Amino acid sequence: MPNYLSPGVYTVEKDISEFTPSVNTSIVGIVGFASKGPVNKATLITDQASLIRTFGQPSEAINGQGLEGALEILEQTNVIYFVRCADEQAVDASATVALGSCPAIAVSGQPNNGAFKRFGIEQPITLRIQVKDSQGFAQFTDNAGAGRDYVVNVPNARSQSEALRSVIGGALDADKVGVFNDGSFDSGLGLSGAIVGGFAGSGASLHVSSCTGITFDPDNAVAALQLINPVSGTVSDYGMSGSLASAIEIGGSQILSTGTNSLSYLVQSLSPGAGYNGGTKANGDTSGNSITLDSLGSQNFVVRVNEDGTALETFKASLVASGAFLEDVINTGETNTVSRVIKGNILKDDADASVTALPNFADLISSLTTGPFQVTFKLGTNLQDTQTSVTAVGGRFNKLVGTPAVNLAGGTNGIPGTESGRDTVLIGSQAEDPKTGMQALNDPVLNIGTAVVPGINSEAVQNALITLAENTQNFLALVSPPYAVGTVQDAIDWSNGQASTTGSRETAINSSFAAIYWPWVKVFSTFDGIDRFYDPAIFAARQMAYTDSVSDTWFAPAGFQRGRLTKPTEVEVKLNQGDRDSLYSGGNAINPIVAFPQQGLTIFGQRTAQREPSSLDRINVRRLLIYVRKVILASTQRFVFEPNDEFTWSQVEGVVNPLLDDIRRRRGISEFRVVCDETTNTPLRVDRNELWTKVLLKPTKTAEVIVFEINLTNQSADLGTL
Repeated sequence: MPNYLSPGVYTVEKDISEFTPSVNTSIVGIVGFASKGPVNKATLITDQASLIRTFGQPSEAINGQGLEGALEILEQTNVIYFVRCADEQAVDASATVALGSCPAIAVSGQPNNGAFKRFGIEQPITLRIQVKDSQGFAQFTDNAGAGRDYVVNVPNARSQSEALRSVIGGALDADKVGVFNDGSFDSGLGLSGAIVGGFAGSGASLHVSSCTGITFDPDNAVAALQLINPVSGTVSDYGMSGSLASAIEIGGSQILSTGTNSLSYLVQSLSPGAGYNGGTKANGDTSGNSITLDSLGSQNFVVRVNEDGTALETFKASLVASGAFLEDVINTGETNTVSRVIKGNILKDDADASVTALPNFADLISSLTTGPFQVTFKLGTNLQDTQTSVTAVGGRFNKLVGTPAVNLAGGTNGIPGTESGRDTVLIGSQAEDPKTGMQALNDPVLNIGTAVVPGINSEAVQNALITLAENTQNFLALVSPPYAVGTVQDAIDWSNGQASTTGSRETAINSSFAAIYWPWVKVFSTFDGIDRFYDPAIFAARQMAYTDSVSDTWFAPAGFQRGRLTKPTEVEVKLNQGDRDSLYSGGNAINPIVAFPQQGLTIFGQRTAQREPSSLDRINVRRLLIYVRKVILASTQRFVFEPNDEFTWSQVEGVVNPLLDDIRRRRGISEFRVVCDETTNTPLRVDRNELWTKVLLKPTKTAEVIVFEINLTNQSADLGTL
């Protein structure tokens, strides 16, 4: 307590409103394989659309039924955690995109401050400009169907470039052609009026010509246009002299993809998997991911990431920004800021260039010798002269080359080809950081209530899942015999570790943290349009989520009220009363799925795999204790480091008692008692800094066997006394 040393009025605030929090008991952990998405990470999924978007569609090429199971369970609950497993052989899908420079021509001034004269009189410059994209399509038309005419009439080079800039910024589309002015022509980027086409690559071009009938002083006119990027020199150097009555067309330069110092941009999927590979399905639909590039004016370009033929992400990007990865250089984002699908990196000679910055607009990468560039330009009357140049000179105005959609390709799922290999990646490791495989579920923050590895029935995987459930005490592991295990006796032998046929098992399943379901059920698959048999553990998890939504976690997820399966149409093996008795009694612990003639397919059992007779041999009790444990842990953490005395003991009882009384009122327990006093906290325990609380519960048992005793009496019997 604070010490008050002077007179006054003071307030003290204390929070004694402790209560137990709510815990979601319907969260399902699913472990399996997929064709895309994060690997070895428990990923939150809240609906079917996000599951498909993140991990791809189910496929016969994907072992197990992880995705199928997740889709079914998401019809009943809105929270699952999916763990995708893959080995080190998994490969990112990728595509190589060319790097290039936009076609550009420098409009340079003269020593006499750039005045263009005829007979000593300053004249305007009249230029016709046409820009073609990377596919060779013209971007500007006038009434005559040709390029447009633009007049620049200024007295010096700098103001000349400013006038060009204003014309192009207004009359011309700045995304198709641009003007740059950063100083003198010889200072790197500094250009006294550079006319630049907005499209890069060998297919793009910039066509500049003088208007018909306009002539200039030859000495001044020739020097008015200079070739740049990367070919340098004046027009006269390439045979165009006397006047600008002729035209020049320069193609966009492109870095060659082979040879010394070759450069390219590698686009990869963020995660490995064949689901990113672009292509066409058998029915003609577009599948996978592709990249579409559109050039814009200046250094900008638009990157569209397409999925299944539809634009999924759009970025306005630039290679000027710091960082070599595409999601880092998307610095002017219009729709997204960081891609959820792709990453990228500069390659030099097909190897990672380890570039951390693209430092300026003038040079693609200052630390590397760029190129070789290849550029083609045409000049002379009717553009009859064509010259091609290959040079290692660094290009200006660089961007990714716009092309039709480029499919990502080469991705692999990383699913081992052997059962032992698949078991290894599914089981994973707790020793790695982060944890791999199903070990990613070992996180109390996830609050998993049940866990399944659908369609995988190997002994190693199932035993590992059950062991994980026992060690964490956070969830119930749901398992089943393999598909086509055989008869009822074969299923029983399998669960007891005595199977010698399909799906042989050497050890019995015996744990209150596990539950076994059988037989498999037939479900119509919307992804391939056929009926398939699904792992019954999928529907066990689904019905537990349904039970939580209509009742409470301590109600049995079985019977006609909470165990009826409305989606499956058939069971693998039809069970009669004798079959059910054998599966469910005599030390056996398989929960049967029964096809009743009128009620339909129903889960008709709720046993855990514990063989010893106790309250924990029933699922409703085990799920009750999982719930109670989680809530008690969440609500009593605040008492750690509190004084170990009667006041704290009373507080603990004050938190736990209302919790258990609420469960009693909701039919989970019939009676309870909480003891936290000197009888549980002996002097020795207090000396060891331990606070002990004893919680006594009488769980509500389920009425699994209902018996009506029917008595016949004679006519003289008094029924009121019987």
